[in-house]
Amino acid sequence: MWPLRLWDAQEVTIFLSLTLYVCHLAGAISIRSPQQSLTRPVQQDVLFSVDISCVGTPTIQWTFMSSRVSRNIGAWQPGGYTNVSEDYMDRVHTYTNGSMGLSDLRIQDAGFYVITVTELSGSSKDEGFVLKVEEVLYEDLQYLSVLAVVLASLAGFLMVSMWLMDKAYCRIKAWRQRRQMPENYVTELQPLGYEDL
Repeated sequence: MWPLRLWDAQEVTIFLSLTLYVCHLAGAISIRSPQQSLTRPVQQDVLFSVDISCVGTPTIQWTFMSSRVSRNIGAWQPGGYTNVSEDYMDRVHTYTNGSMGLSDLRIQDAGFYVITVTELSGSSKDEGFVLKVEEVLYEDLQYLSVLAVVLASLAGFLMVSMWLMDKAYCRIKAWRQRRQMPENYVTELQPLGYEDL
């Protein structure tokens, strides 16, 4: 038979601390994302897709960072308040799962985006995304179309010029032939004698 003994205060404290720590780990913040590097063309939309889980209602904050600037995009609580900065007011769409949509992309939007999820207890976790914004080369397309129009116009001009030159050559040739002919085409008719018959 095993002896029955009571725990002392130190053992109870250690047990409770370990239990609380394990419970905290079970409810720790989790941020899952299918894609952390995104590439989009200018004037298109992008969705930073995440799925967060944590204990209680979290505070979600998105921040933008580049080599030149760092600024807050916005913060919100699912089902609660939403606070988006003026720079992004018309372009940001917030979602309860923590995702953020950004519309009408500009070249300046390329950079590093960070989501920070904070629990009521104060613990937080960050996750980063890289966004590349590609410029559509409208200028090259415009240049090619202008070049095609210029070449077509030049070809048409050359064809009309060759046609006019051919017409002028034919008229000059006909005029020279008329000049070389005698002006009077009068030929004297000789009476035919009976001998010629």
